[in-house]
Amino acid sequence: MQNKITQLFNIQYPIIQGGMIWVSGWKLASAVSNAGGLGLIGAGSMYPDVLRTHIQKCKNATDKPFGVNVPMLYPDIEIVMAIIIEEGVKIVFTSAGNPKKWTSFLKEKGITVVHVVSSVKFALKAEDAGVDAVVCEGFEAGGHNGREETTTFTLIPMVKQQVKIPIIAAGGIASGRGMLAAMVLGADAVQLGSRFAATKESSAHQNFKTTIINAKDGDTHLTLKELAPVRLLKNKFYRELQELYLQNPSKEQLKQLLGRARAKKGIFEGDIDSGELEIGQIAGLIDEIKPAKEVLDQIINEFNLVKSLIYSY
Repeated sequence: MQNKITQLFNIQYPIIQGGMIWVSGWKLASAVSNAGGLGLIGAGSMYPDVLRTHIQKCKNATDKPFGVNVPMLYPDIEIVMAIIIEEGVKIVFTSAGNPKKWTSFLKEKGITVVHVVSSVKFALKAEDAGVDAVVCEGFEAGGHNGREETTTFTLIPMVKQQVKIPIIAAGGIASGRGMLAAMVLGADAVQLGSRFAATKESSAHQNFKTTIINAKDGDTHLTLKELAPVRLLKNKFYRELQELYLQNPSKEQLKQLLGRARAKKGIFEGDIDSGELEIGQIAGLIDEIKPAKEVLDQIINEFNLVKSLIYSY
């Protein structure tokens, strides 16, 4: 299954695993890469020395390409970028910031750069900055996403009309059918977060994984737009947040309730009551924790089956 993205990353299948905080460690990234996709280490929840360890372990666990996802708002980003260079990482996904700040620097080092966007405007800015591809992440996605509330299947064709670089669809995709739909609309690949969060290799706590597979439609909500929009599963913390909103809170009040390490508490430590449970709407379609390879194989098999059925008519 060769196209622009598989050629760009030198991978077998146009499937990328999202670089999620507290979820995407070396075990998950290497498992996805070994299965033919592109695994990403999520640097957003790692101290620099921890990131270096994960990169080194990933290199030992796979001889296939893998990358690192780096939020541009990371406080030690200069150190992180230095580690990426020193460790010979060849693919970097950037997000949550201006792509112009680091794209040229990384590309001068021979690194393939991809930036995550949530609108046509930001896709054009990323292309102008010189990135090799963009991840177009829709409103359905888990974790932090754009304020525009544009859905993935609306965003993809609009961006496709405006940019010439490859497009990776993200948000609300967890199956071969979803992958085919995204590619019909103009995507060259898909990025899956929630589906890979509920895998055996995911570094998320078992309590969080169980909560994902028990989730139903309507169990998530995009909130905290005043700080940074985040899609959360509805739990005790979420209900406390909604009660605070009834008081027309200031940003400082929201920050005070959010506190520090709230996502770590929920995703990594397994406190499903008081933690921030970041996950996408597609969680309602995920009902089993599987090895990453089984997930990827199932998606590819379903993609090929549905594609053959459609084009046989």
